[in-house]
Amino acid sequence: MATIIPRWEWRTFGAQFGEAEDKIKAYGEVAFKKSSENYILSRNSNENCKIRDDLMDIKSPLQVNEDKLEQWYPTMKEGFPLSKEAIVKLFTEFFKIEVPELEEAYDYAAFVELCKQQKDLCVVDVYKERHIFNIDETTVEIADTKFNGVPNRTICVEHIDPALVMSVVRKLSLEGLPNINYINAMKQAVGL
Repeated sequence: MATIIPRWEWRTFGAQFGEAEDKIKAYGEVAFKKSSENYILSRNSNENCKIRDDLMDIKSPLQVNEDKLEQWYPTMKEGFPLSKEAIVKLFTEFFKIEVPELEEAYDYAAFVELCKQQKDLCVVDVYKERHIFNIDETTVEIADTKFNGVPNRTICVEHIDPALVMSVVRKLSLEGLPNINYINAMKQAVGL
């Protein structure tokens, strides 16, 4: 099994990014991905908990550096159905809320319904169209997103080396924009 190295991420949201987008597109797109996902937001934590490709996929924030870059680490990838034990772990370690009375296992639809019933959780339907570029060894993404049907646009630069991330952010003239991760953007969008 390969060693997982936490990645540093800079991301911002807005309607358009003008010159920065033109600079990014000049490098040539290397991949395009579409996905529909459910994010599970918790009032009590900022874990990145999403269901994508029939997997419960969680990234946890490790640290924020002096440039306000965030380092994220994959902490869980588990397929459905989810066992009672896995859900207890989700609720206690990641959502940080009280565990409700549970059945022995939950398929995807039943788990989403369980989350919707919790007052401190919010399920957000997210659609993404991601245009991916490689710039100076970093992964750069321009994505059109919808949070519960409301459109937004995001640009992201990520790599294991935070200095390289900031170098590319400056190269693209993005350093004046705020660094906003998906979870904070979604919480703001849905009023959580």
